[in-house]
Amino acid sequence: MAVVSDHPGERGAADPVKLIGIRESALSVDEVFAAVGDDAAGGIALFVGTVRNHDGGADVDALGYSCHPSAESEMRRIAEKVVAEYPVRALAAVHRVGDLRVGDLAVVVGVSCPHRGDAFEACRKLIDDLKHEVPIWKHQKFSDGTEEWVGAC
Repeated sequence: MAVVSDHPGERGAADPVKLIGIRESALSVDEVFAAVGDDAAGGIALFVGTVRNHDGGADVDALGYSCHPSAESEMRRIAEKVVAEYPVRALAAVHRVGDLRVGDLAVVVGVSCPHRGDAFEACRKLIDDLKHEVPIWKHQKFSDGTEEWVGAC
């Protein structure tokens, strides 16, 4: 029979949002991983979004991200929503803007929780909500010379 613990480490931390940012420079997985480290965390989940070389059946050469001035505050709002729903020990999210090339990191998010299941779920909720709600736009440039703008993230 599993023992239910009321140990403080089983709950979310008092101030778990450690890093939120929009960056014009290269992103670092190590920075996000370090930001979500917590001795009470039994699980850390990271998601790294990269620029791929295709979309919708067309070859992508490059892309650029731009954002509304409210993007960072919207990222924080979403982070706060995630920490209210899960027992988050630490959370971090950074998104790149500017011109990127195939293989570059576009977004890195991380969440630590007392247990792996919550860490996976919270990380997925974080990236999915960021992609759908933060005003960041992608301008894709295709090999055939065409271009397209894609909505939030």
